[in-house]
Amino acid sequence: MKRNFTATRNPCKLCAPLGAAVVYQGVEGCLPILHGSQGCSTYIRRYFINHFREPVDIASSNFSESTAIFGGQSNLIQALENVLNQYEPQMIGLATTCLSETIGDNVSLILNEFRKKYAGKELPEIIYTSTPSYSGTHMDGFHAAVLSFIQHFAQEGPRLDQMLVLSNFISPEDIRYLKQVLADFGIDGFIFPDYSDTFDGETWESYRRIPEGGTTRRQLQSLGQCRHCIEFGASLDGTVSGAAYLEKSFGVERHGLNLPIGINLTDRFFEVLSVIAGRDIPSKYLKQRGRLIDGYADAHKYVFGKKAAVFGEEDFVIALTHFLFEIGVVPALCATGSSTGTLRREIEKLSNDYGHPVIVREGADFEDVASDVELIAPDFLLGNSKGYALSRKMKVPLIRVGFPIHDRIGGQRILHLGYQGTQSLFDNLVNTLIAHEQEQSCVGYTFM
Repeated sequence: MKRNFTATRNPCKLCAPLGAAVVYQGVEGCLPILHGSQGCSTYIRRYFINHFREPVDIASSNFSESTAIFGGQSNLIQALENVLNQYEPQMIGLATTCLSETIGDNVSLILNEFRKKYAGKELPEIIYTSTPSYSGTHMDGFHAAVLSFIQHFAQEGPRLDQMLVLSNFISPEDIRYLKQVLADFGIDGFIFPDYSDTFDGETWESYRRIPEGGTTRRQLQSLGQCRHCIEFGASLDGTVSGAAYLEKSFGVERHGLNLPIGINLTDRFFEVLSVIAGRDIPSKYLKQRGRLIDGYADAHKYVFGKKAAVFGEEDFVIALTHFLFEIGVVPALCATGSSTGTLRREIEKLSNDYGHPVIVREGADFEDVASDVELIAPDFLLGNSKGYALSRKMKVPLIRVGFPIHDRIGGQRILHLGYQGTQSLFDNLVNTLIAHEQEQSCVGYTFM
């Protein structure tokens, strides 16, 4: 179908520094600073607060018109000084924006000047990540920040009987679930980044400028000494993979997996854990698997042959597509804002295996997605809240998963992973389809 527009209107992605800020929020005592205009930090805070429903502070070097012309060195140094005085952070996570990248600020040089100015004074660690949004998505910023921390902290040392999980951009509930799984297998391990508390904490009696929780400095310093690293993400090659860097530089054994959504991908995850732990899969998870299979059988007649349009981060879309094919749903459209080629490669492989054609959109704008949805007439949409306008226009239900979910409560508490998360997703999907058919029915039946 011919496109009738040339500019991006509503991209199927978010900005790169947003992804870096997610990682920074998952480190204990870390405060994010964006080197750019105040609007960038406000935009990111808005998304975080609307999705996670938690207060979030993100500092800014606060570019002005003159800064954009003459450079932002003085602004960045002032921002760092303000953060030190007002927040006293253990670490600072610094990310650039489009504006500072466009004018060519040498951030590493500016940081050297800042450290010289405060020579002799104990300063927090400053982890810098280059995140120009014009050359990537929020997931590029996320993975770049993960790699920045690994390169900054990983060091040689005696091999520890410890496992690292590089978890990808998942929900706080997913992180808590992964921690429980490791504990049930008897594995000494940790998640990075860990924003399970910082993005989903308890009610405070008084305001905390930096929330408690996050991957600790001690854990970060042990990155190069871990025996194993599980990294979730089909899209991660050696240039952006933190696990690949640890394997090459420190001999940490890398296990690259898809996000464990659906039975097949979760089976693979638990098989790897079973080998690493040297023990059988705990019976509680086998029972969850059995109940999930029973649930598939119970509701198969309601989902088989239905068509879906799926959109979001490419690793998430790939895992969801595995799940949809598994339950008999045809993922007729798969769209992402990324342009790595991974989504197309992985989806075409699945499409050939299952014998169903799939439209794949990389670097997608929701204008593209809307045109394709009109063409394929799906029974439902599966993705984040940015698909609501299309859902309303097409009069098909939207099942909300991933990030951002800003028109419902509880996005941070959605469990996507494992047999348990898949069960919740499957029940939600089936019930959404049943409810939609009830609403469209001329008789409004009360029994299925």
